[in-house]
Amino acid sequence: MKSITLKLVLVAGMAMGVGACSKGDAPPAAAPAAAAPIGASSYDTVAATAKGFSVGALMSAQPVYVLFDPQCPHCGHLWNASLPLHSKVKFVWVPIAFNSGKSLAQAAALLSASNPVEAMTAHETSLLAGTGGMSASSSIAPELEQAVKANTQLLVSLGVDSVPFILAKNRRTGEVVSNNGAMPTAALAQLLGVE
Repeated sequence: MKSITLKLVLVAGMAMGVGACSKGDAPPAAAPAAAAPIGASSYDTVAATAKGFSVGALMSAQPVYVLFDPQCPHCGHLWNASLPLHSKVKFVWVPIAFNSGKSLAQAAALLSASNPVEAMTAHETSLLAGTGGMSASSSIAPELEQAVKANTQLLVSLGVDSVPFILAKNRRTGEVVSNNGAMPTAALAQLLGVE
């Protein structure tokens, strides 16, 4: 019954105009030989290899991974929806870049921010206001560029081609859950098992 309720909440969220950004005009990435189904091994792979910044309840044993592109407005909506859950959930925001322009520079700037919550909030506020997000230097440290490119390839290897992409373990059931696209706070809390 709970899985039916969760599906109804997710469908309702999508009907409310919640969406996701896809690769669109980005250059095609090498497709994986065969995308593995999203499950425990995918969660473990992301946990072991993704490079992101942590916010929220930092001592939480079950982090929620959010792969996002800094130029995606749907990712901005998900960021705002996640803010009320920061006291309960550890989020690891993993920047990817569907293009090597603004997305890559902004992803690197967010990864290296001394205060990621402040930087991400300011960035998403600017992006959702239509002003393009944070200004970021096009001179990117090689290790940051490599991290963002590896994150992008990680998303592709999961068989996912749009963001935001959430990968988590439901707090109540322990099962691995995932979602493509933004969602309201209540639906996010239900997906994560923290409502």
